[in-house]
Amino acid sequence: MAAFTEQAQALAEAGADALVVETMSDLEEAKLAVAAAKAAGLPVVASMVYDSGQDHDRTMMGTRPEHDAVALAEAGADVVGANCGRGIADFVAICRRMRAATQLPLWMKANAGLPELVHGRPVYCTTPAEFAKHIPALVDAGACFVGGCCGTSPEFIREITTRLASPKPECV
Repeated sequence: MAAFTEQAQALAEAGADALVVETMSDLEEAKLAVAAAKAAGLPVVASMVYDSGQDHDRTMMGTRPEHDAVALAEAGADVVGANCGRGIADFVAICRRMRAATQLPLWMKANAGLPELVHGRPVYCTTPAEFAKHIPALVDAGACFVGGCCGTSPEFIREITTRLASPKPECV
């Protein structure tokens, strides 16, 4: 807890508007980070990574999206969500499950698929257009914040923006 508190306090004192606690696989650790951000007086986004279990819908520690959404809300998170771990198509179901469990705004930042090793380097094969085609379904599932994680670039964000040019969803 002390490390999270020290970091949150330093960021708050430096003028941060909010904190994002992301790519968390351990719910208990995520809750400690949320508590530290709240103690520093900052709004906080808490985002878990779901890439384990038979259906790749659990954190490494075995927790499920709906359980985490409730627990993180109870811990004081202002926004909850998921990032990293999987490609965007897998995020739609995770988002639906979180939406069923909480009315907090949902934050979804998927990878550009899973990397493949090409000449010893990780390469993400999902294109910006392929990624962005899933954005309407993600928004329909309840996402209020959408973006990209590993393997994405400014081109992905431009494609997302194009897909969101129509009226924006109502977020809590």
